Amino acid sequence: MGARNQNLRIESGEFVCVIGPSGHGKSTLLNMIAGFTSPTAGSIQVAGRPVTKPGPDRGVVFQRDTLFLWKRVDENIEFGLKAQGVPKAERTKIVSELLKVTGLQAFAKAWPKQLSGGMRRRVAIAAVLANKPDVLLMDEPFAGLDYLRLSQMHSFLLDLWQESGHRAVVMVTHDVDEAISLADRVVLVKNGTIALNKRVDLPRPRTASDITGDQANELRAELLRAFESEN
Repeated sequence: MGARNQNLRIESGEFVCVIGPSGHGKSTLLNMIAGFTSPTAGSIQVAGRPVTKPGPDRGVVFQRDTLFLWKRVDENIEFGLKAQGVPKAERTKIVSELLKVTGLQAFAKAWPKQLSGGMRRRVAIAAVLANKPDVLLMDEPFAGLDYLRLSQMHSFLLDLWQESGHRAVVMVTHDVDEAISLADRVVLVKNGTIALNKRVDLPRPRTASDITGDQANELRAELLRAFESEN
């Protein structure tokens, strides 16, 4: 991040969207939380513990899914659990639950190449959630989806997040409307600094009228002004 002192606190169970121009530090912030990149000054902490490397308490969903093409859907979801030495019976139970939640029971034995883009993203999210991370980190996971698929994935993600209860979500997006639809709070990153940290005081679940009403439009205008300003 930039040279100025930066402080950002994300509460347990909070959904935060990070927006900002390309190349200004959104993904860098996410990578520091994930433990892929070390800050040049200061520290990143999760649950009071300094982040020095990747860990199972932080799950990452990338813009491009990272499914193993040679593994079936259920094997992809199970992979992290198996690597951790989770007993077979428990792995089977967790995978079964996630297949049900994601609506993928009928595709448990399908290969990734047989799935649509939206289904592949559901598998990728399920594979991360199988490890029950305290923090779910997402780097533009829905980029390129058409409106209908995007709406479906938003509903899917919000349902999973609300069911988890305590899991924090930090999601990078370039889309202000997506941030307003999903987030409890929107953080604008510009020039490597936190330029705006704004709470989204809209009800949940959010209807089309909620995210196009006067309150949402005022927030949208404020975010766009800050996004477009030279400072």
